[in-house]
Amino acid sequence: MIQNYQDFLEELLRAGFSMGGGSDDGIYAIINHNWNNEPAESPIRWHTGDPETDPWEWRMRVLHERDDIAYAKLFFKKSGFLTKKWYPYFLAARRGGMSFGQAYDGGKISHGAKRVYDELAAVPMLPTHEMRQLAGFGAKEDKGVFDRSLAELQMGMFITMCGKAYKSAKIADNNNAWASTVFCTTEKFFGEEIFEEASKIGKKDAIDAVKAQILTLNPSAQDKKIMKFILG
Repeated sequence: MIQNYQDFLEELLRAGFSMGGGSDDGIYAIINHNWNNEPAESPIRWHTGDPETDPWEWRMRVLHERDDIAYAKLFFKKSGFLTKKWYPYFLAARRGGMSFGQAYDGGKISHGAKRVYDELAAVPMLPTHEMRQLAGFGAKEDKGVFDRSLAELQMGMFITMCGKAYKSAKIADNNNAWASTVFCTTEKFFGEEIFEEASKIGKKDAIDAVKAQILTLNPSAQDKKIMKFILG
């Protein structure tokens, strides 16, 4: 049973990946509970703000404290964790060595996603509120397009979360303030070596390796779900 953040880290590094929201979605989740319905003997409680026992806090902890774990909307357009060891396999399965430009020219990327990516690729990182403004998603009716573009780019493994930021120091001092997620390109997050590793793995080999690991973690996982989990 997971008792704290360190337990979670050890299990994540062993497993390689996990859904992030408390549901396994038919695949696997380290914390597979619905919000505050954990067993009474478990110290794990969502949304308490305790960095040791609140899984909501662990999302940002792994990004701020480590360089070998990604957290983003990676699986089923939902958030999840993926370790550096397994990242090349998903890259090989989903991107197959394609650059962003090649994917866009091939019709695999929407125009809205390109607007977002172009702004993000030009700088080390950007918080969501700045990225939306720079990419020209100002009107309320554009929010849905912007959100879908962010999810599309994360699922395609072109961008990833890299932390959080507040609009100002004054806002950050407010304990109730909502932070803005910060994004960067995948290349800036992990470095080019992760792509060199991915280039050595064939798509079928990548799929087979991830599928085997999923079945180790969850022998009852269904093939259709497994393929969607792997390919996005």
